[in-house]
Amino acid sequence: MLRNKRQMVKASYSLPPIVSQVNGFEIYFLTGQEYIYQTLFCAYSLLSVTDIRFQFILVDDGSFHEALVNRIYQQMPGVKLVLKNEIIQNLLRDLPEEKYPYLHHKRKVYPHIKKLTDIHTLPENNYKLVIDSDMLFWNHPSEMISWLKNPAGCIYMLDKVESYGFNRDLMASLCGHQIPEQLNVGVFGIQSNTINWDDLEYWSKTLEETEQESYFLEQALSAMLIANQNPIVLNKNEYIVNPTGLLPCSGKVKLHHYVDLSKSYYFNTAWKKFI
Repeated sequence: MLRNKRQMVKASYSLPPIVSQVNGFEIYFLTGQEYIYQTLFCAYSLLSVTDIRFQFILVDDGSFHEALVNRIYQQMPGVKLVLKNEIIQNLLRDLPEEKYPYLHHKRKVYPHIKKLTDIHTLPENNYKLVIDSDMLFWNHPSEMISWLKNPAGCIYMLDKVESYGFNRDLMASLCGHQIPEQLNVGVFGIQSNTINWDDLEYWSKTLEETEQESYFLEQALSAMLIANQNPIVLNKNEYIVNPTGLLPCSGKVKLHHYVDLSKSYYFNTAWKKFI
């Protein structure tokens, strides 16, 4: 698996240009030095299954440097990059550390939280669709595209097994609403200006102080954020988390999110179908 992962990293340098369109539908990635090869393959796979125009927006996870920026601009013509200085200015404006100390603490020790704090403090485009890099598109994602064309409420994938890391009753008591089942943030779209950052500060601090720190904090917070919204829930048989078995052979499978044990399938087999 590690050998095939190294081959994937190397192959990412030779992908055809992944063209980003200024007026395209906006897709956000939190990415960096360690994950850019996955981001490139994910974006390339999306373009390979649809003729829709996209504007890819890559948000610095803190590891961007000059050579990486140059590489991204070369491989993704028209891409929009959100770099560290812009992120810091947004946080100073919307999430000052003296008011949100716990969220700033989590940003330092838990990068996943940046998918909320760093992306949804960007001022443009109230609705934002954030997708993970460790995914590949296999067929036209019509439901996802429809939401981008006419966003309302929220959109998300279903997990294979519910993974929030915290007691559901505690989560529900904090947000005041029933928690949706099995939310997975591989594809997650919401309206940025519906996020109450005071709530997020309180929820994250209370969850971890009441129970324990969890790798799934960002996923739990996301479920709490949309608990009172009208969701578009992507079909779990078409947008598949932790896929196993053979590669998709029908038009029903639209997306794979390679988590947990499916990492070996991702590195050993799946990405090679796009070169």
